[in-house]
Amino acid sequence: MASPPITPEGTTFSADCTRCPRLADFLQETRRKHPAYHARPVASFGDPAARLLVVGLAPGLHGANATGRPFTGDHAGLLLYATLHAFGFASAPLSSSATDGLVLRDCRITNAVRCVPPQNRPLPAEVRNCNAFLRGELAMLPADGLVLALGAIAHGATLRALGLKASSAAFGHHRCHLLPGGLRLFDSYHCSRYNTQTRRLTPAMFHEVFAAIRAELDGADAPAHDRRV
Repeated sequence: MASPPITPEGTTFSADCTRCPRLADFLQETRRKHPAYHARPVASFGDPAARLLVVGLAPGLHGANATGRPFTGDHAGLLLYATLHAFGFASAPLSSSATDGLVLRDCRITNAVRCVPPQNRPLPAEVRNCNAFLRGELAMLPADGLVLALGAIAHGATLRALGLKASSAAFGHHRCHLLPGGLRLFDSYHCSRYNTQTRRLTPAMFHEVFAAIRAELDGADAPAHDRRV
């Protein structure tokens, strides 16, 4: 297993972190019920030199919390990894386990909150407690890097980690925000089971977001109507 990343602040991500009492208690209870589960904070996954950082919400109880890899085993991961593969960021369209050999290319995946929260709803204080780890991930991005926030909580956590006010960039599906310092923040509805089954987010809509991301990374301009500067 690879060593956990060290953030620029000198904070080492730890799979034994217990800084959020409610989440630590929930993980302890989950380990009792499911002793084979990872049931600990979930580390980021992917290329440490990636230009694309995908930020999700939190591990799913029977998905990433079980497997120990972001979006792996989660329903949301079905659309995410298939889309990453379609646009050249993943070596395979399905992430089935943390040992399946899948490789991310020029892409890294993390979460705003590293521990599974009860009812998949982290508290604002828990998002804040985990923000230093996200700040470290953002600091690893190269000058031409960009971020994809999956949902409003991931969007807000990204702004907080960058020291920006929530009002500096409003969340909106298929928006691209040019942030101070040149970082580009793309937004998408989260690829959750609820959003995909209700068709709030369709594969075609998700592909449109990734097409804009791929165009940016390949040097082409994204459509002007998608930009918010």
